[in-house]
Amino acid sequence: MAHSEPLLIGPFLIGIDGGGTSCRATLLAGTNNRFDVVLGPANVSTDFDAALGTINAALAQLAANAGLTMADLATATAHLGLAGVMNAAIAARVAAHLPFSHVSVTDDRPTTIAGALGEADGALAAIGTGSFIGRQVAGKIHGVGGWGFYIGDQASGAWLLRRCLEEVMLSVDGFAPHTGLSRAILHEHGDDPGQIVLFSLNSQPSDYARLARDVVAAAEAGDPLGARLMQEGAAYIRCALDVVGWKTTEALCLTGGLGPAYARWLELPTVTAKGTALDGALALAARHAGATR
Repeated sequence: MAHSEPLLIGPFLIGIDGGGTSCRATLLAGTNNRFDVVLGPANVSTDFDAALGTINAALAQLAANAGLTMADLATATAHLGLAGVMNAAIAARVAAHLPFSHVSVTDDRPTTIAGALGEADGALAAIGTGSFIGRQVAGKIHGVGGWGFYIGDQASGAWLLRRCLEEVMLSVDGFAPHTGLSRAILHEHGDDPGQIVLFSLNSQPSDYARLARDVVAAAEAGDPLGARLMQEGAAYIRCALDVVGWKTTEALCLTGGLGPAYARWLELPTVTAKGTALDGALALAARHAGATR
């Protein structure tokens, strides 16, 4: 039977977390009704049109699952945290392709921070293939880093392995003695420095990051090169925390595939993240809704 009126009553909040692997979208209707959708990649810098197609398909699926029309959905307040939103112009371009009258668009750093910290003041060090450090104070978010493997992402998995390969080549040339880690890395490439060069020329950040766990494991086992690289990454994280103004009385979350591995080297008190980037997108949508009332 067709319904002339929606079964659900607003206000509606929508949060979207879009990245290179998946697009996750959530609709909150009132206080008790939640609908979730997961579709494919939505990185707007990789393929803008494909990302917007995925996002709008997710919205259509949310509407269908909730028994709403797209016109109903357009009344929602939405926040999208998307990989590839590098500036305000890209954010505005994304917003122009969406049906909402109240929408905010950012990269995925603010949503990750808001999700991890909830409403609390504090900082986040998100360390995976890439990296960024951010702080939230009274609901305002400021972040540093996240500029990508070639010019940033210090302390990240990709950075860690690249630095390790740099040190291996210095050992090959006699600038420093080999360690167990440098010998193991060299052996992985057939004991041929030329193969390391070819790897560096033909690999993506994710290829580097896959091997970063070897550096972490070596550091934990006492290898001097591994330990030095972890200390170098930790020094960057501490410096970044100073830049964003983090205070030791505030919460500090270490997230991402490698974030927790730095806890030993940072020697700072940490707390467990409260939620995900999707939770953060919903939180930012709620803040935006409160500001527009």
